[in-house]
Amino acid sequence: MPTARRALLVTAAVLTAVPSLVLTAPAAQAAPKPTATPPSDMSTVGGARLGTPGTQVDLGSGAPVLPKGLTARSWIVADAESGDVLAAHNAHWRLAPASTMKMLFADTVLPKFPKSTEHKVLPSDLAGIGAGSSMVGIKENETYTVHDLWLGVFLRSGNDAVHVLSAMNGGVKNTVREMNEHAEELQALDTHVVSPDGYDAPGQVSSAYDLTLIARSGLQKKDFREYCSTVSAKFPGATTKNKKGKKVREKFEIQNTNRLLSGDSDVDVYQGIAGVKNGNTTNAGATFTGVAERNGKVLLVTVMNPAKQEHNEVYKETARLFDWGFKAAGKARPVGELVPPRSAAQASPRPGASASGETGQAGGGAADTGGTAGTRPVSGAADGGSRGAGTALGIAAGALVLLAGAAFLVNRRWPLPDLVRRRSRP
Repeated sequence: MPTARRALLVTAAVLTAVPSLVLTAPAAQAAPKPTATPPSDMSTVGGARLGTPGTQVDLGSGAPVLPKGLTARSWIVADAESGDVLAAHNAHWRLAPASTMKMLFADTVLPKFPKSTEHKVLPSDLAGIGAGSSMVGIKENETYTVHDLWLGVFLRSGNDAVHVLSAMNGGVKNTVREMNEHAEELQALDTHVVSPDGYDAPGQVSSAYDLTLIARSGLQKKDFREYCSTVSAKFPGATTKNKKGKKVREKFEIQNTNRLLSGDSDVDVYQGIAGVKNGNTTNAGATFTGVAERNGKVLLVTVMNPAKQEHNEVYKETARLFDWGFKAAGKARPVGELVPPRSAAQASPRPGASASGETGQAGGGAADTGGTAGTRPVSGAADGGSRGAGTALGIAAGALVLLAGAAFLVNRRWPLPDLVRRRSRP
């Protein structure tokens, strides 16, 4: 969308306030358990229809019908910038999230440490990692930068990287507490964290709605966007001695396990994909939240636990929902909205308020087989030494115009900042 046109839309949005949908949620539970079928009293955060079991969609004139054969227990399609929910299926059903929980971990912890910070891994840092966890290959008594560790979290869904970062953050217990507090601030009230890496644990749940809120929050952060869109990178291995007796530390390549980002034998790279995170555990099945941009429209899609046991089914159903969403945008009437964080919802517009939508950064997932007003480009690589969206697949860096801060506060919207835009492979 041309900048001038977006500016007009922002001006109109400021002048015409659209009230937010009523926010209600069931009472918090200390250790909620996933249910076999969607409960009849699901949360109505974001709108009453989102708490109703089954598929919710309101097809306007010219809107395409939803894809056939969707088997996920829960899914949602939302406009990342306006917050409109275009369609949903059991959006607030509390289910095991697997490594999509790492999005909340990153959104909570990532801003705390400059990416250049170094940490020597102690044996205690790796204690308590669940059996069968996905690992990036961190070694005891080796030193890693925070940048290295986040690449391990997003690309390889490394539970070892999560535990090291948690140790740096005051331990797993403290990190879990902070994640639960942050989920409450985001109004992700279906979410209860037990393990920061998403490893299956009693009472650990989230929902398609919450994971979408969490992804939207994370994508406000430049480092988060860059890490989750990085296709491949070099990761430090163990220190060894060469033939001359000199200590050397070689690096090995790691690839993003998000198949819509990196591709697979039966899944093509999705046109416009820019993240976010996948997961897979015994209890959760396959889970995935993705963000994609096409023709100026940015969508978020979350899919949880497809019943169809086909290879890469979670990505196939996600791609079909993305396809539908891009065709239905502007035609399907919203059935709900993605709510802003509590602090933003409670704030009031101020004259001369900053228009910046960028969250400041100091620097820059379970047993999982699984990642301002004005414009500016953003690199696809998280840092030097990694091959991100700009180099691995010939991705062009792009920028999306943000609504002014005042417009957000008036309309309860949380617009998405500039994204790395990804084109499908030729």
